[in-house]
Amino acid sequence: MKSRLWLFPLAMFVLASPVFAQTPAPAEASNAHWMWISAAFAMAIASAVCGLAQGRAVAAACESAARNPGAGDRIQFFLILGLALIESLSLYTLAIIILKVK
Repeated sequence: MKSRLWLFPLAMFVLASPVFAQTPAPAEASNAHWMWISAAFAMAIASAVCGLAQGRAVAAACESAARNPGAGDRIQFFLILGLALIESLSLYTLAIIILKVK
């Protein structure tokens, strides 16, 4: 069985070689519109993940402040720090989209 294990990768390389022989498409037939669509999906996913993460962080901070009201100041500091780091995900995504799509 082990002696035939190398046949699958070899067959994949042999069957995939015609793909690399294709000529590139002309510049006017470019699919640049897909870059805008994928950028919109990337921003939507990043914003959704940020919203979910911020909701969970605020819920956890409210629950911990309710359990220990004396530690409210420390909880607030770490909550704001965490929210800033979570929000940076969407800002980094936006910056990458602006640099890449431009």
